[in-house]
Amino acid sequence: MTPLRAVSEHSTPAVHPGTRPFDSSVMPTVTMIGGGQLARMTHQAAIALGQRLRVLAERPDDPAAQVTPEVVLGSHTDLAALRKAAVGSHAMTFDHEHVPTEHLEALVAEGVNVQPPPGALVYAQDKLAMRRRLAELGVPVPAFAPVREPADAVAFGEEHGWPCVLKAVRGGYDGRGVWMPESAAQAESIAREQLDKGATLLAEQRVTLKRELSAMVARSPFGQAAAWPVVETVQRKGQCAVVIAPAPDLAEESATAASVLALRLAAELGVTGAMAVELFETPAGELLVNELAMRPHNSGHWSMDGAVTGQFEQHVRAVLDYPLGDTTPLAPVTVMANILGAPEAPAMSMDERLHHLFARMPEARVHLYGKGERPDRKIGHVNILGDDVAEVREKAERAAQWMSRAVWTDGWDPHE
Repeated sequence: MTPLRAVSEHSTPAVHPGTRPFDSSVMPTVTMIGGGQLARMTHQAAIALGQRLRVLAERPDDPAAQVTPEVVLGSHTDLAALRKAAVGSHAMTFDHEHVPTEHLEALVAEGVNVQPPPGALVYAQDKLAMRRRLAELGVPVPAFAPVREPADAVAFGEEHGWPCVLKAVRGGYDGRGVWMPESAAQAESIAREQLDKGATLLAEQRVTLKRELSAMVARSPFGQAAAWPVVETVQRKGQCAVVIAPAPDLAEESATAASVLALRLAAELGVTGAMAVELFETPAGELLVNELAMRPHNSGHWSMDGAVTGQFEQHVRAVLDYPLGDTTPLAPVTVMANILGAPEAPAMSMDERLHHLFARMPEARVHLYGKGERPDRKIGHVNILGDDVAEVREKAERAAQWMSRAVWTDGWDPHE
């Protein structure tokens, strides 16, 4: 499928008055809140475009802080630290959604160019607000309800069936903050424990799935937007393990509908920068929105090597209101496999594992995050391009498993 592109009613996304209120002789500085791997890979893209990426990191050994020359140390919950990071920057953006909304609104009032703006980002921060807004827009979503007391969770499960899903309204990711009680007793216990801790919860119907998909788009403040092909995401232990681009055997009308929906949501919600719309595909072919992420996303990592313009460059372009790049794939198939920390870190160093991987699979595109190894932690990813879905996926997963555990899944011995 040819990637969809949508532009504003203007014919050309040219630079217009007020787009960049700064000295045109100086290349821009972008501040990214969060020092994780998304900021690290955004820094790589910014370098190629001649820009500087400043990060607000909590620790000097955070992935982005290791490689970015401009680092402000501090917490994303500290308004003073956010202000310090914003000084002199041309745009502020995020590698996670956890900055308090009220802090962002204060920064906007002080003239900081926050992208995406807090009025849009709140729908990625607050799952209940997102569910309500999407329902207002007529977007298909699972049945849901707020949980203010344990009885609400029990009543929801009794109405919609067990197991159901309980979610933390704010803060959860990669399977954290999500529970699937299988009975009224479990729902009551989980809800009571979390509510007593001060969490805000919602309940959702558990959807019967064929698979999970992701529609990744980007949109600029000017109103230009572009979409990458819809991908399939394979989840294990509640976190993304593999991404297949484009999603195999997805009907063209479904792929188009998913991309159109994502572009529509970006416009309706006022999103700027990259956005992932995570989708459930049911056995009947219905598409329901699971969650939104308004930043570069794990489901878009394949585009770093598999598309003309990767998501990190596109995000930088978008938040600075540059014309967006071409999202056309560079191969019939690209598979991304996450490198996850093993139950026990191998005795073989990561450097030696990389050496052996390149010796055996020179076509592998490896991206390491500078993170210590611990069980199930995302410490990198591998991209493989090719023609055959099964072959490319097998190679990508084999490479990722080797980098994780120093064991070849086919029994190959690098020393023989």
